[in-house]
Amino acid sequence: MSRIVEGKVVVVTGAGGGIGRDIALAYAAAGAKVIVNDIGASVSGEGGDAGPAQRVVDEIRAAGGEAAANTDSVSDAAAAQRIVASALDHFGRIDVVINNAGILRDRFFHKMSVDEFDSVVKVHLYGSYFVSRAAATPFKEQNGGCFVHMTSTSGLIGNFGQANYSAAKLGIMALSKSIALDMQKFGVRSNCIAPFAWSRMIGSIPTETDAEKARVERMKQMTPAKIAPLAVALAADSAADVTGQVFAVRNNEIFLMSQPRPVRSVQRGEGWTPDTVLNHALPALKGSFFGLDRSSDVFTWDPV
Repeated sequence: MSRIVEGKVVVVTGAGGGIGRDIALAYAAAGAKVIVNDIGASVSGEGGDAGPAQRVVDEIRAAGGEAAANTDSVSDAAAAQRIVASALDHFGRIDVVINNAGILRDRFFHKMSVDEFDSVVKVHLYGSYFVSRAAATPFKEQNGGCFVHMTSTSGLIGNFGQANYSAAKLGIMALSKSIALDMQKFGVRSNCIAPFAWSRMIGSIPTETDAEKARVERMKQMTPAKIAPLAVALAADSAADVTGQVFAVRNNEIFLMSQPRPVRSVQRGEGWTPDTVLNHALPALKGSFFGLDRSSDVFTWDPV
């Protein structure tokens, strides 16, 4: 791997395993100094263990790289400030933030508790905001920086039993676009990746039916290491003009995902009434309606 991020300092949240670990290792191999953040919690967010973050740090150091561990939670604003401060304290600057930390508490919407909704949104959406906001000040002061946020096709397209996760992940896409717009004048860029990869979180997907079992077996082919090349490339100086975009990575495929835009319109010079909406507008627009698709309904072919 070429050292395309030589000397840069990157914070990778949720880097004790899975996608985050592989991104942290890839950044180190490409020349970056890495803050490996992970609280060591379960997939659903319980518990805490400093071991996972430190083990990844040890891997990086054993390979000749520079890294330090951090076990603060992204879901707390003060703790997020400490995550960013850890980069400044250890390496004197911060250049890249990878917002990867997450949990799952899947439940059908009509059964989902307030805590199940709140906890997932707090880690994914608030966590991405808290860490990004903490890094925004040094990025602005140094006139440069790069955010890479993990979104999901569960939010971009849809999925069963994940209203909490889907809402958070679609919110992250909007957060990233807003950061890109607001901070472009300071040389700061912000992009999203929707990863397809086997991980602890994906491993918690129910496999009660043959279709669900087959889907999980396909997912196992897509290793977390497949996400890392794009995550590293987005921080390279040669990608300085790439911002406000949403990508997906599925095994050896990289997709540029669409963003909401008008599809079709109707108008009446005299304005609308409920009756004319029902008799004119909705029938005219119906041909362009979107179905109740899930991610697996859109990505129907086997990964290459």
